[in-house]
Amino acid sequence: MATQIREGYSYHKVFITKTTTIHPRNHPPLPHEGKIIQLSNLDRKCPVLMYLVFFYRSPPPPHQSLSPPHPPPFPLLKKGLGRSSLCLVPSFREAAPQPCHWEADLSCTNSGALLAEAVTQVKISELGDLSQYNDFFEKLVYKPPPSSNFFDIPLVVAQVTKMGCGGYAVGVGTNHSLFDGLANYEFLSAWHLKWWERWSSLNQSMRELIKQAAASVDSIDVVGKAEVECKFAEMGSSSGQKHFFLKTFSLSSGMVELLKCKARAGLGATSCSSFEVVAAHLWKARTRALGIAKNRIVCLQFTVDTRSRMDPPLPRGFTGNAFVLSSISCTAEELEHQTLSAIVEKIKEAKRSVNDDYIRAYLEALDAPQSSLPGLPELTMVSDWSRTPYHKVDFGLGEAIYASPLVPPFQQVAYFMQSPVQAGGVDVRIGLHQKHVAAFSHYFLAALL
Repeated sequence: MATQIREGYSYHKVFITKTTTIHPRNHPPLPHEGKIIQLSNLDRKCPVLMYLVFFYRSPPPPHQSLSPPHPPPFPLLKKGLGRSSLCLVPSFREAAPQPCHWEADLSCTNSGALLAEAVTQVKISELGDLSQYNDFFEKLVYKPPPSSNFFDIPLVVAQVTKMGCGGYAVGVGTNHSLFDGLANYEFLSAWHLKWWERWSSLNQSMRELIKQAAASVDSIDVVGKAEVECKFAEMGSSSGQKHFFLKTFSLSSGMVELLKCKARAGLGATSCSSFEVVAAHLWKARTRALGIAKNRIVCLQFTVDTRSRMDPPLPRGFTGNAFVLSSISCTAEELEHQTLSAIVEKIKEAKRSVNDDYIRAYLEALDAPQSSLPGLPELTMVSDWSRTPYHKVDFGLGEAIYASPLVPPFQQVAYFMQSPVQAGGVDVRIGLHQKHVAAFSHYFLAALL
């Protein structure tokens, strides 16, 4: 926690003053009410709560503002969640013919979502740089009691904390079995709207689409590649997580443009995205910082949104997990000598390969037995949040000062987020072993300063 926070037994504590279960109200019968909705294989991969904390400035006093005074955020969120949420509860069923294999589905029981109200004396300014992870952030989200039963994990929890400065922190946890990054962003952005109208697309089960097209998957190369991606997806889920240090690197729009200029020098008239150039640069920097032996195979793995890549495309507003993994690889020595433009072109080729056949083969491969493997230094994983500007989520208090993700299940993953302070800037959050932080900072930033 930031050193400037005052000493004291209770000063740094967060006190929950109220918890409320919110049920949908004033809505016509919903399409799936009382039914079981099958989850896709992607939905079942990570049934855990993913947390974000949004920080908002103190609303101006009424006499200093021409606008009507801001109502407290707790009743706003309570009303919005009750109006907009389709509260679903995970249920489990045993899948034949494997008696020890369980698959999670959703039962539309309207059991409600939990909303907590809290208060603390800590001021937002005392937390320091909000882009850098802080242990205190963990106190600003509501965490249900730990349970060994997956079906006890709620789908949505939220906590509104009034800070000592009069500002607010809104901590939201959403279950990854229902929301990927884009679906989560759309849900939070539309919290205060009649969002339940958009849930009808949930009936488009990816699992059902896969079953219908399973016979059409006839490419051994596609299936083999998808199986490799699935195996990589399991890495990093076991030991060593506690040794990672979460660090955020803020790249200005000028830094990103510099990388694009370097990449375009070898791409000719071909354009490149911020994600592609930053991912290529990060891969080289991380591989050098970790001192990977030159003869070792290194891999860059990244998420690809399949919504528009499936045939037919998933409907607009699809809620679920629609990202698959794609990757490129080479030896560490080859990577060291490759130009930025060459790496960017390989990333583009890998993204182009994610077509309908690839997606269906990928999801079919998830049915195969898989085991968790330890995280590998040779594997660089990147998740693209650049299309989900969470700092723009407005819960009735305007845009957030910053929206910070908490500790993810796989801490070594690098997250690319939009900068809240500069258009075109990118914030890169990555988990590193403490011994590698200085070296990575040097290799990642030296070429950009």
